[in-house]
Amino acid sequence: QVQLVESGGGLVQAGESLRISCIASGRPFSGYVGGWFRQSPGKEREWVATITWSASTHYADSMKGRFTISRDNAKNAVYLQINNLKPEDTAVYYCAAGTILVDSAEHYQFDYWGQGTQVTVSS
Repeated sequence: QVQLVESGGGLVQAGESLRISCIASGRPFSGYVGGWFRQSPGKEREWVATITWSASTHYADSMKGRFTISRDNAKNAVYLQINNLKPEDTAVYYCAAGTILVDSAEHYQFDYWGQGTQVTVSS
């Protein structure tokens, strides 16, 4: 069973950039598809991006452009780079891992989750 821990969140100003990290332990992250999700107060959790075993990436339409997901299997890490941060990006960001392909659109069942890292963007 894999355990996930996020880090790198914090308080940043609008327009700045941030990279948050997800580090796996217990099992190699290379055995899983990685994903990022976020949740703001009063809103449902939303999918941000996914990166597969082969490092192909998929993004929610609203996330394309400013968000970049990447992985470094040697470091058991998956990253999310966020550029030009906006106040509406304020949320708890969660990483997740999974192995089960749900449909032909490259959606996966994420069975393992970190506890999240808070990203707060000030105006």
